[in-house]
Amino acid sequence: MIDIIDLRKRYGNLEVLKGITNTIHEGEKVAIIGPSGSGKSTFLRCLNCLEDPTSGQIIFEGVNIADMKVDINIHRRHIGMVFQQFNLFNNKTVIDNIMLAPLHIKISELRKKKIKNFFIKLRNVFTPDKKPLYEINTTKAQIKEEVRANAMRLLKRIGLEDKANAFPSTLSGGQKQRIAIIRALAMNPKVMLFDEPTSALDPEMVGEVLDLIKQLADEGMTMVIVTHEMGFAREVATRVLFMDEGMIVEENTPEEIFNNPRNPRTKEFLSKVL
Repeated sequence: MIDIIDLRKRYGNLEVLKGITNTIHEGEKVAIIGPSGSGKSTFLRCLNCLEDPTSGQIIFEGVNIADMKVDINIHRRHIGMVFQQFNLFNNKTVIDNIMLAPLHIKISELRKKKIKNFFIKLRNVFTPDKKPLYEINTTKAQIKEEVRANAMRLLKRIGLEDKANAFPSTLSGGQKQRIAIIRALAMNPKVMLFDEPTSALDPEMVGEVLDLIKQLADEGMTMVIVTHEMGFAREVATRVLFMDEGMIVEENTPEEIFNNPRNPRTKEFLSKVL
């Protein structure tokens, strides 16, 4: 699904990613672990070009999205992203946060369809002998109702439908993060990226967020998760990448990484966190 080829990221003289090559397969749950400053979050943010790679390729469904000529926004629709700090809009209600992106995209598509309608009408007028083409009759109101219904369905899934008209400032950290996750799901992504989704949460709120991510994993969602939760990585991941100093030092199944690490740096790291 995603092929990463010789990915490098540099800030001035500091090389943060040093030639990463890897493949994320459809249906995989890939956990990325490693010490702070090893390049984990930068790597994740490069996967949907929130950080522009200095060099290398990121092939998503056959397209190199690291190519500056590519309209990255089209491809980001299929790559959900969940951040450490939720990134909800505090001046918008919960349901408006969830509806914002899909509503914007669908209304933009509606504008294009209206232009298409114009040419369909012309074609039907000037070539009446040919079989008429059908016009597109979706309205902005219908789109808004459809997007709202989907947002409420997602809120009901996490038991927070009663918070639809609340503002993020009134919610707990765990509630905010679960809403951030379903906001990403509202776009019907093909892959989800999680950047330490529990690091900003109080310990008692971590479980409710991890449970939701586990549900998505059980449903077959492709995921890449940067995490410090070793137990979660062991339980959910199908593959674990250990990063250090901008490189993937070791990768294997969770069982092998946690029970039989081969690289000395992996062994040293796990001895401190397990």
